[in-house]
Amino acid sequence: MGFWEAIWKSSVLGAVQGLTEFLPVSSSGHLTLLQKLLGFDTAGGAMTFINIMMHLGTLIAVVIVFWKDIVALFRKPFKMLLMLIVATIPAGIIGLLFSDEIDALFAGETGLLYLALCFALTALMLLVCEFIAKRQKHPKPLGWGNTVSMGLMQAVALFPGISRSGSTIVAGTVTGAKREEVARFSFLMSIPVILGSFLVEIASGVKDVVTDQPSYFTAIAAPEIVGMVFGVVLSMVFGFIAIKWMMKIIQKANYMWFSVYLLCLSLGCFWLNALGLY
Repeated sequence: MGFWEAIWKSSVLGAVQGLTEFLPVSSSGHLTLLQKLLGFDTAGGAMTFINIMMHLGTLIAVVIVFWKDIVALFRKPFKMLLMLIVATIPAGIIGLLFSDEIDALFAGETGLLYLALCFALTALMLLVCEFIAKRQKHPKPLGWGNTVSMGLMQAVALFPGISRSGSTIVAGTVTGAKREEVARFSFLMSIPVILGSFLVEIASGVKDVVTDQPSYFTAIAAPEIVGMVFGVVLSMVFGFIAIKWMMKIIQKANYMWFSVYLLCLSLGCFWLNALGLY
């Protein structure tokens, strides 16, 4: 891969990852679709490592925006930290047990069909959330019931096309919690998930090197490294913008346009699958 090709591919990945990680439209769904449409591989070799680094960029954005909330997690009585740990467990278990099967499902010939269904499901969830949120008169502070529901939905969001931020915000809002608190907790929930995925993939790469298997570290070359830097920076910048934007959106609970966008994506995926183009 040449320098310019590596830069533009990584820049596209970084910008899309940054925006879609925190907007309720599914970053994994968009990256899966881009992989098919643009004809480059985000699931193997050097591109896999670059894709992981894009997530690291969004992690940096969360830390920058919510550093005070992160520090507060480690102050007594540690209730919020405990809720965060419990909410992370479902996605951690499902990810460790079934991540390869999920990836294979969406990488297959019917991958676009599954992606279309998941985009449509996210759109429906957002419409339901807006309907309920705008009719809530007395939302309550975030509690254990809300966070457990958000944790379960985060596990469901391991399927590309199901938005992690969208599904967790829907779960927290539908169970009656304050929208602003739900949004903050949803973004904090991304930290252990992204960091965990990053560490697991790095460990896998190191294991491959030790056992003389093909590894990200041996596959990546100078052009990919340069492109990766561009991608990480763009992922961080666009992630920061997306968080700020989403915090304003959730105050008004205005998700209709995201639903329309996702429905259009769903129909597009159905169309491409029916024509057998990808």
